[in-house]
Amino acid sequence: MTEQGDDSSPRGWYTRGYLPHYDAGASRAQFITCRLYDSLPQSVLDRIRREIEVRKPEDVKRETLILAEKYLDRGYGQCFLRRRVVAEVVRDALKKYDGERYRLFAWVVMPNHVHFLLRQGPGHDLEKILHSFKSFTSLESNKRLGRSGRFWMRESFDRYIRDADHFGRAFRYVENNPVKAGLCSAPEDWEFGSAWERTQLERRHLAGDDLT
Repeated sequence: MTEQGDDSSPRGWYTRGYLPHYDAGASRAQFITCRLYDSLPQSVLDRIRREIEVRKPEDVKRETLILAEKYLDRGYGQCFLRRRVVAEVVRDALKKYDGERYRLFAWVVMPNHVHFLLRQGPGHDLEKILHSFKSFTSLESNKRLGRSGRFWMRESFDRYIRDADHFGRAFRYVENNPVKAGLCSAPEDWEFGSAWERTQLERRHLAGDDLT
């Protein structure tokens, strides 16, 4: 039993007023999508809502996320993350606390959104992890773009990983997203993704370079 006042236990289900979220603590990995503020215009959100009303799926949240990700890949908005100086900020921020606040399994920076698969460390709240990541990258990206104002949408999409099969599918989805969106022919060709990074490390290892 958790002692009163101990806030290190998993938070479980919670909401920030729009989407339901689930924080399972260190027991489960999470598939996260953070999108830029203009990545899904109101006309697209209305289209998603109409499609959901017509389909009447059993799992509304899951179907909504699937449709949202489909439209995200069409590249709506200003796509700030397409610019190298911004993509570098986001990539470096994701990797900074890997092994400390969370374990990062897979990630990809797309033109108007970011996908990553992680498992938070014990005592680290998922909402705080995302808030820290989005706050820092918003300020730093705006600075490099010479702009101010909104950068990310306030809420992120998240799905907790149910089992090993689900983990594998989520991992492949993250790394294959640039291919699915028509941005490259193979996951390892997309520089701002874990597949590219892993391939570079493997090539260095085969070449006998010192990785220490």
